[in-house]
Amino acid sequence: MPWILLLFAGLLEIVWAVAMKQTAGFTRLWPTAIMGVAMIGSFGLLAMAMRELPLGTAYTIWTGIGAVGAFTVGILFLGEALTPMRIGAAVLIVTGLVVMKLA
Repeated sequence: MPWILLLFAGLLEIVWAVAMKQTAGFTRLWPTAIMGVAMIGSFGLLAMAMRELPLGTAYTIWTGIGAVGAFTVGILFLGEALTPMRIGAAVLIVTGLVVMKLA
């Protein structure tokens, strides 16, 4: 169960990061509200997952899901560049997540 909570916490991290981009410096109400709700949910689920998972593992996986997810959303929906260097960085993050999980 803690891994499922952590997965959803990471998915909510993607939501709040994308919503933050859409707030235009916190000048748009709905993206700002979505960001706030997603942040609270993400932190809450992370905290619940940390009851059973080690801090380093939980935090690394959570930030990794958010980073790679935001990277993917940026490319697919926001027109951000897909370059070999950025792909390499994402691969390194995912590799680190796998190694952290195995450790």
